[in-house]
Amino acid sequence: MKKWLPILLAAGVLAACSDSAEETTDTQNDQQAEETEEPAEESAESAESAFPVTVTDANGDEITIEEQPDAIVSMLPSNTEIAYALGLDEEIVGVSDFDNYPEEAMEVEKIGGMEFNVEKIIALQPDVVLAHASNPGGADGLQQIEDAGVPVVVIENAMTFDEVYDTIEKIGQVTGTTEEAEQIIADMEAGFDEIAEKAANISEEDRKSVLVDVAGPPEMYVAGNNTFIQEMLELINAENVMADQEGFVPLTEEEVVTRNPDVALLTYGYYVEGAVDQWMSYEGFSQVTAVTEEAVFEVPSDPVTRSGPRLVEGTQALAEAIYPDVFAE
Repeated sequence: MKKWLPILLAAGVLAACSDSAEETTDTQNDQQAEETEEPAEESAESAESAFPVTVTDANGDEITIEEQPDAIVSMLPSNTEIAYALGLDEEIVGVSDFDNYPEEAMEVEKIGGMEFNVEKIIALQPDVVLAHASNPGGADGLQQIEDAGVPVVVIENAMTFDEVYDTIEKIGQVTGTTEEAEQIIADMEAGFDEIAEKAANISEEDRKSVLVDVAGPPEMYVAGNNTFIQEMLELINAENVMADQEGFVPLTEEEVVTRNPDVALLTYGYYVEGAVDQWMSYEGFSQVTAVTEEAVFEVPSDPVTRSGPRLVEGTQALAEAIYPDVFAE
């Protein structure tokens, strides 16, 4: 697990291991479907007319998609989450072993984990494969897929909100869902704006210093600069004690004491039982403010590390843990 951790983090694959209301929602959805059936058909025709489409992928290659894809293989959970958010439920025919959101993705054919099954991907007869710049499976496997006549679009390793927006736009282009992509981005921006508005009320005196631990002692990996977590902390007016480091970096127990965060957030509780108790019980941490103030909390991994629409949810989770009086609902 530890040797793969930097790759897993970069790819965003560290995953967290009332009836009447539903009826009302269903009725409303049925009514909306009836009212919008004709515009939806027009939208589908418009999407189809946008093809062929050519995009430049993360490798700098120009990839042409001749027709709107009916079958898509997604090799990373972040790509999958975006595809589902774009309404491509029926088009997804293959996903990675790490995919766990949305629930429907767990029922889709699996194409492998750290090493993908080239033969299986080809057998699924996809119209396009959404790969990832951090995919450890290697260029050779992707080349075999391309040699079989399947377009492979390598998606950038997004590490900022703006880069995530670019990724959503690109997947929207490739799949003929550009309007849906624009709406997702608008919704995300509105969500972040709402959080930032609340954060503006936090005074400098009340501002907290934070350490976000994604692996846990004794071999800790923590979030530094140029990560979603850094951008989230800035948005909610919190200080990242690791902001002088780039990316996800290892950290010793001694350095935790030196940096002395007010709050420690752990994203690995899904695979380490009693993560908070374990973290607080390390003898070397006894004088760390986060421990003495009992400000060590678990937060969900996926929404704070995956490059997709749930980053707003992840930011809200961090905000509620750090400033419960300001953000807790």
